[in-house]
Amino acid sequence: MADDYIRWAKEATDPREAGKKPEALDDLVVLDLSYRHIGGLVCSSLLAEFGAEVIRIEPPGGDPARNFSPYGIKHKDTGLGYLVEARNKLHITLNLHVAEGREIFKKLARKADVIIETFPAGVMDEWGIGYRQLREDNPGLIYCAIYTYGQFGPKASCRKPDYDVINQALGGIAWSTGEMETEGNPQPWEVPTKIGSWYGWYVGGMWGAFGILAALYYRNQTGRGQLVDVSGAEGIMRFMDCYLTLYNMYGINKERIGNLDSQINPYTIVPVKDGYAMVAGFTDPNFYALTECLQKQEWRNDPRFDTFIKRAKLQAGKAFWPLLAEETKKYTSDELLAIFQDYIMNKRGPGTPVTAKVATPTDVLNQENWWERGVFEEVEDLEYGKVTLQAPVWKMTETPGRIKWVCRRVGQDNEFVYRKYLGYGPRKVKELKEKGII
Repeated sequence: MADDYIRWAKEATDPREAGKKPEALDDLVVLDLSYRHIGGLVCSSLLAEFGAEVIRIEPPGGDPARNFSPYGIKHKDTGLGYLVEARNKLHITLNLHVAEGREIFKKLARKADVIIETFPAGVMDEWGIGYRQLREDNPGLIYCAIYTYGQFGPKASCRKPDYDVINQALGGIAWSTGEMETEGNPQPWEVPTKIGSWYGWYVGGMWGAFGILAALYYRNQTGRGQLVDVSGAEGIMRFMDCYLTLYNMYGINKERIGNLDSQINPYTIVPVKDGYAMVAGFTDPNFYALTECLQKQEWRNDPRFDTFIKRAKLQAGKAFWPLLAEETKKYTSDELLAIFQDYIMNKRGPGTPVTAKVATPTDVLNQENWWERGVFEEVEDLEYGKVTLQAPVWKMTETPGRIKWVCRRVGQDNEFVYRKYLGYGPRKVKELKEKGII
């Protein structure tokens, strides 16, 4: 029965068939005004994947975000950080620092369903093109503002730029990430550690898209738009599990404990012959299974580890990890997985031990399962050639997302967009360009 369902699920949701199905947001017009901010790009990418016509508005010289790239590597003059999140968007230019540019933006905003911006709080309002002004002509407008400090509060007027690492720092995730400090003699690397990817920006963008979709549902019922105020730092706080509650109720700061877990044990990363593997066996039945698989039955009788509650204590975790690591490094990740699967499939005892190799980016891209599921897509783009991108996350039976193109050059769609929405012909577009408006 399971195999039959899996075959059906693939046929019904196969991402390769997305182009034959309708798009959920194909009547939605989105103006993406995010500046030097990957979070805003993520927000509009998600909407564009579901069919929204996203018009990316950059300054005439291009958005600085186009330069964001690991180690300065660029693909055809575009940073990889921008390239990943420029998908499916039309790209135009417009100078909002001059009055004529702001007037043109007002006209575009009258045609829009959604605006996404990432300026410090109040900047757009001071320019006369914030939500309070634009809703007068477009009461159904949904206006998503993504900014570290939010649109109100004691720090909202500080005018500091929104940086991913600031979101991580303020949200608390950096404090809780990293190696535990050695008592009495902390080492230089035992410091708060940022998450490697642009977590603060991505979280803000994803929560922003979620809020926009909820606002669209409300608008369909009432006809009224609204302001959606999102902070990447606050988005991270929502991902902080129970650690904020731990301090609020018990006055305990969740300290850095590296690969240990504050709630269950073992639930950790350990060395293996070919790298590292995740191993879990924290409930009593699962711990039994783990000790059987590793032929370390004596661990079950150790008074430090013989119950779930005892194993959850930090000192027990510190004591148990080196014992576990000493055993796991005798195996490759595949050998460890085979031992665990043999235990499960042949029902050699209670519980289920869990393991998985800690994958490098190379491992991820070489994993057949992800390609079979359409997690990655090789897109042949007219401007950027063949580019491999992470595809839309969702597999859906009726209205799946899709990638239609990778990116556009700065201002590439000026003539198309300004003609479609404002009726500007080539002569008008040329005039605006010569004046530095676009």
